Amino acid sequence: MYVFLFPGVTMASADVTAELRCSICMEIYRDPVTLPCGHNFCRGCITQAWDHQMHLMEYKCPECQKIYRRRPELVRNTTLHNICEAFHATETDQEQTGVFCNYCDFPVPATKSCLQCETSLCDHHLRKHDRSGGHTLLPPTTDLGKRKCSAHKKILEYYCTEDDAYICVSCRLDGEHQGHQVVILDDVFIKKKKLRDDLEKLMAETEKTQKRVQSLEGRRRKVQQKSDRVKQGVTALFRDLRRQLQDLEMKVLSDITRQAQSYNDVIRQLEIKKEELSRKMLHIEELCNMTDPLTVLQESDTGDLCDTEDRHDEQLHDGGDLDMAGISHTLRTGLSDIISGVNVYFYAQEAADILLDVNTAGNYLHISDDKKIASRSDIGQNRPETPERFQYSQVLSSQSFSSGRHYWDVDVVGGSRSWRIGMCYPSIARQGDQTLIGRNNKSWGLDRDGNVYLMMHDRKEIRLPDKASINRVRIYLDYEAGKISFYALCDPIRHLHTFTANFTEPLHAVLWVARGCLNVC
Repeated sequence: MYVFLFPGVTMASADVTAELRCSICMEIYRDPVTLPCGHNFCRGCITQAWDHQMHLMEYKCPECQKIYRRRPELVRNTTLHNICEAFHATETDQEQTGVFCNYCDFPVPATKSCLQCETSLCDHHLRKHDRSGGHTLLPPTTDLGKRKCSAHKKILEYYCTEDDAYICVSCRLDGEHQGHQVVILDDVFIKKKKLRDDLEKLMAETEKTQKRVQSLEGRRRKVQQKSDRVKQGVTALFRDLRRQLQDLEMKVLSDITRQAQSYNDVIRQLEIKKEELSRKMLHIEELCNMTDPLTVLQESDTGDLCDTEDRHDEQLHDGGDLDMAGISHTLRTGLSDIISGVNVYFYAQEAADILLDVNTAGNYLHISDDKKIASRSDIGQNRPETPERFQYSQVLSSQSFSSGRHYWDVDVVGGSRSWRIGMCYPSIARQGDQTLIGRNNKSWGLDRDGNVYLMMHDRKEIRLPDKASINRVRIYLDYEAGKISFYALCDPIRHLHTFTANFTEPLHAVLWVARGCLNVC
């Protein structure tokens, strides 16, 4: 058997089919897919083979034995698919009809049969046959006699819908089918062509749907990965919440216990005072019983006997009650800090992409090419003096925030011990001491000077408790709520301070570096 590839060129079909057979089932490919290594298989064959390999936690190419740790995505080989579909159609036609060209010296599949000549032709001989013109060509058939009317020996051109019979033109005009409802056979072929067109559209839509499924599968995997990360984060968050709640509980209970024990301390001090008064009374009685006037006069100084006011009672509230206001304040403050941490996690999980604005950077502040790192330099950067440039080693972010919740992190690089981090209005002054973060009413920030950490705004300072060095800081902004919160990103995350204000301008991130380097994450 031979197949025509191009005009005048043939190739043995055995050579073609050898390249179109799946190495698993040894049949012509059905829905061929390509692996990353380049080998092709029927989708069903490779899927079934890999389903049996799932317990091995690896997937192997049956052709080259390449091992994949993850199951590769199966991508349809569209070109090979179309070739195989055409080959299947050719094989099916040949198996059903067994029609070959009457003019070839060896068996070549026929593509058309001529009713007038009652012969079948291949593509090569069909081109010559077409020149004769006026002949009716049909799909390949071996029984051309049945294509003509037995009564009039004319070509069957119509279909009688009333008698369910194929008829010629004489049958329709003069014969027994005169006046019947008939359909031209060409209309049937037109209908079949439309069906084929519809089939091609459906195949294209199927392929499009398959690509959509593959795309959604990719997105599903990404969502699943993010879901896993969020679950881990939530688990860690609740673990930290339980620890913080336990710490707060211990702190409040300790405060209550301390207040209750204060009574024991006062009572103990009063008992000591009572013993002291008893000794004085006994000494006075002894003096009263003495007969020597000189001795009585010399030892009659017994101190201020009128100092009987109980100063210890001043430490206790009227009525002897607990300081419920203080306990309530401790509880509310602790819970507020915990809720602030939860809000930071759930309402601003994506960090703002902060870039530093070189046009505002002081001349002795070096800004990295990616606009993420600010470091103090002893060499001037030769930047032009402009109204927006800071006199000192300070820089604003390019972005500003006028609504919503946002956060950004800063790494302290190389153990820097003199820096400030915060947020400010764009109207902050650029010259003089009032330009520095926290030394005006237009900025809010965290200041480190050696081992001292201060929260600063409008020249007012709040010193933080002495704790471990802070190497990473998170600044969280809730613009509508009027809050800027600072957190030390240690283990666990520690809330440092929250400023509250009624913001009247957009807010920029701002850095000041006296020594060392700061990196915006």
